[in-house]
Amino acid sequence: MLATLNGLLWGKILILLLIGVGVWFTVASRFVQFRYFKRMFRVFRHGLQHEKGHVSSFQALVVSVAGRVGAGNIAGVAVAITLGGPGAIFWMWIIGLIGMATSFFECTLAQVFKKAESDGTYRGGPAYYMHKGMKQKWMGTFYSGLLALSVGSALIALQSFTMASSFEQSFGVSPIYSGVVLALVTAVIIFGGIKRIAEVAEWIVPFMAVGYLILGLFVVGSNLEKVPDVFILIARSAFGLEQAIGGGFGAAILMGVQRGLFSNEAGLGHAANVAAIAHVKHPVNQGIVQSFSVFIDTMILCTVTAMIILLSDGYLNGTETGGIALTQISLAEHIGDWSGIFVTLALTLFAFTTILYLYYLGENGLNFFSNENQKLFNLFRIIVLVQIVWGSLQELTTIFALADFAVGLLAMSNLIALVFLFKIGKSVLADYDDQLASGIDHPTFEANRFNELIIEQDSWPTLERDMDNDKSNSTS
Repeated sequence: MLATLNGLLWGKILILLLIGVGVWFTVASRFVQFRYFKRMFRVFRHGLQHEKGHVSSFQALVVSVAGRVGAGNIAGVAVAITLGGPGAIFWMWIIGLIGMATSFFECTLAQVFKKAESDGTYRGGPAYYMHKGMKQKWMGTFYSGLLALSVGSALIALQSFTMASSFEQSFGVSPIYSGVVLALVTAVIIFGGIKRIAEVAEWIVPFMAVGYLILGLFVVGSNLEKVPDVFILIARSAFGLEQAIGGGFGAAILMGVQRGLFSNEAGLGHAANVAAIAHVKHPVNQGIVQSFSVFIDTMILCTVTAMIILLSDGYLNGTETGGIALTQISLAEHIGDWSGIFVTLALTLFAFTTILYLYYLGENGLNFFSNENQKLFNLFRIIVLVQIVWGSLQELTTIFALADFAVGLLAMSNLIALVFLFKIGKSVLADYDDQLASGIDHPTFEANRFNELIIEQDSWPTLERDMDNDKSNSTS
């Protein structure tokens, strides 16, 4: 039944929605992800500033990167290549590039309709812009319920499984022990709330992402003469012109779209839940930052894993190995047997931070219904911890099938909402464009300019132009 439903969702509906919405948003926004690519670094640097009592733009970014950078980058890419051939990587790139625009708009909208909390943090995401932007509370209720259910039933188990199976292969550790230890460490963090999650992610995520990138660059540098052939192999396989390990043309597209979305989450709505927590001067700032996180995930880290696998003689000579084991074996060929330990440790960090991220998503889903029922939140935390242990003992096929189905439903409902709310997102982008065009270096969002929208004044108080803007105006 799951196979049939996933075949319908991923084989027809989502391919059309993801590509159609991504291309539409890209063209209608005048290629926002490319024309603001240079500004991404400037906004990113400005987002490093912390304001007491708030979650910074950078912290929100690393929490979302913690979710995007995980099993999908290492195990997911290996699965895509195993089942779809090298051409699946090409379609992952395409989904990533157009998905940057989709992520931009969903995260911008999450900022517009966010809700201020008493402790200085914010809540927001698809459920909130469905409720306030579309004026369809039932749709927000459906999304929130599905989000909490999917996190509590499949998505966290996938991360736990990936970590535990890697530990078993590298060290011979029984999955039950890995699962229990991971659950105990997770418990220490999640009972501290989003601020503690953000603080942990702020330290771990840059370290693990840069470390994995350095390793990948070393592999590429050591096999530089083979790199052009790998890109040719990916291109030919993407259009069914190369008979390679994995599937044909259709399988390459299917696995590229499926694993691409599962990795970068553009359009899924997950990242929008986290984007809303940032304290920024304009919603577009966080939209730009979150768009950059899709680039980091797909165009950099997924490509690193693909290069590690496709540059290996083991893959090119034909192998029946798949999944995370394929990445480990390929890496061992490049840098020695100790690489299995590195991959295991990297996966452990990836899985750990992704679990923290997923937990927050589930909590945010429950918060849409009630933010005062602490017994409900504590029960959810216990379910998450149990799921970590349970997931470490399951089979890959079962976990991926459950996760794919949940992700598919979330993506479909979120993409439909984005289609209806695109006009609002475009008007917010136009406000940002106009301020930049008038010489304002750091645009600010004034809610009273959008009286037709249901925007919480506590989240967006009317702000005076800051000193930087005054200086920019006087200079211009």
